[in-house]
Amino acid sequence: MSYLSQKTIKEPISFSGIGLHTGKIANLRIKPADPNSGIIFKRVDLKINNLVYPTFMNVTNTLLNTTIENENGIKVSTIEHLMGALFGLGIDNAIIEIDNEEVPILDGSAKKFIEKIILAGIKVSEVPIKIIKINKKVKYVDGDRFISIEPSKLSLDIDFELKYKNQIIGNQRNKVKIYEDDLTDIFNSRTFCLYEDIENIKKKGLAKGGSLENAIVVKDKEILNVEGLRNKKEFVNHKILDCIGDLYTTGYRIIASLNCSQGGHYLTNQLLRKVFENKENFSIIEIKEKNLPHTLINRKLLRSIA
Repeated sequence: MSYLSQKTIKEPISFSGIGLHTGKIANLRIKPADPNSGIIFKRVDLKINNLVYPTFMNVTNTLLNTTIENENGIKVSTIEHLMGALFGLGIDNAIIEIDNEEVPILDGSAKKFIEKIILAGIKVSEVPIKIIKINKKVKYVDGDRFISIEPSKLSLDIDFELKYKNQIIGNQRNKVKIYEDDLTDIFNSRTFCLYEDIENIKKKGLAKGGSLENAIVVKDKEILNVEGLRNKKEFVNHKILDCIGDLYTTGYRIIASLNCSQGGHYLTNQLLRKVFENKENFSIIEIKEKNLPHTLINRKLLRSIA
């Protein structure tokens, strides 16, 4: 397999499930797409103006999820876990058909997306990938929260920190090399919330489809999910998953070092807007095997495909 050529899936794959925030059932189908198509969402419940592109400039909501919207007001929400799975598996091109506004939450992680994509297989083209190389450090600060991105030689490193007063979550930190480390724990980590926040979240019209089947709920010193945690750093690992998915709204894989404390969808989106407002901050480079002996895709995830 040529790791540095553009990829799509070999066969269409389907998912069906409840939306975390809308509480509505949605059917989603990922279909192969030609090189240089990128990722495209298509609202098949609508007949016109139904294409929505997952770019950071199309992000119109970052409250507890990432929502994209086209110029006609057509939305697709909670795209971050699926986008994270596509980024991790190096899927450059795909058409994602969906018959409702929100991507199914499934088990609250990217696990099921990853599993089905691997089973479907990956089709490799002869067209080289493009990457974004960060040239200058850019930082976005919001009170005591911050996120920064700076140049890196050949990797995408994410250093993420959580700070919660809750004793179960507490202060968690993890650093991963996206193209080199085993990301199983990242992709298996579920969304989470504090029990005492649920009422306020629902008052905002959110989490209508939330349950212990698709989210970790922490109450005081107890995890309400019978099975407990999937890994010791599941809380911060889920935030890293969200971050990966949100970074893919750039349209390409990235070479950079990212550092974040107490961030989320909003900070990541604001950082990307700040990076791309100045052309000196980044370069977009077409990569060929002969000039860069590096995967820019996590090989460990592809062992069962290659």
